[in-house]
Amino acid sequence: MGDLNNKLKVLETKRLRLRRITSDDLNDMFEYGSNEDVSEFVSWNTHQSISDTKNFLDFVLKQYEEEKNLFWGIEYKNEKKLIGTIDFVSLSTKHKIGEIGYVLSKEYWGKGIMTEAAGEVINYGFNELELVRIQARCFTENIGSEKVMIKTGMTYEGTIRKGMYIKGRHQDLKMYSILKDEF
Repeated sequence: MGDLNNKLKVLETKRLRLRRITSDDLNDMFEYGSNEDVSEFVSWNTHQSISDTKNFLDFVLKQYEEEKNLFWGIEYKNEKKLIGTIDFVSLSTKHKIGEIGYVLSKEYWGKGIMTEAAGEVINYGFNELELVRIQARCFTENIGSEKVMIKTGMTYEGTIRKGMYIKGRHQDLKMYSILKDEF
């Protein structure tokens, strides 16, 4: 994608500010990363200690330095608090395809926040990165994530059987996508 540092812009919605993660986000990130309900349907394990969160935070900061990701922290404007993250977990310039992934603090579930954040990132992907397809996957049991995909206009494409080996077992994944001309 070229110079990702120049592509990682701050994005704003009515309630949210999508921005770079910083070392100041450590405690907020640990707060949701250590919640077993939050980590149940993601590829990473529940953070058992603040050092688990620091290791992840350091990884993201290193990715910024190496221009290897488009990873936003989701800040709730009213509280100036990091409440989750959203990123392009993969990008293909050749095929103009991106895949988004996201996580949100349980305290903010069911309020349309992730739909708001995902909609903004999808808009950015189509209009700034000139993607033609954006997709997302979720464990079949992850109803909340699936609802976000549907509310952002994505179409269910099918289930990828045993698509990922995570947490000691093969997981079936639901695949959703949206095309630029559908957005």
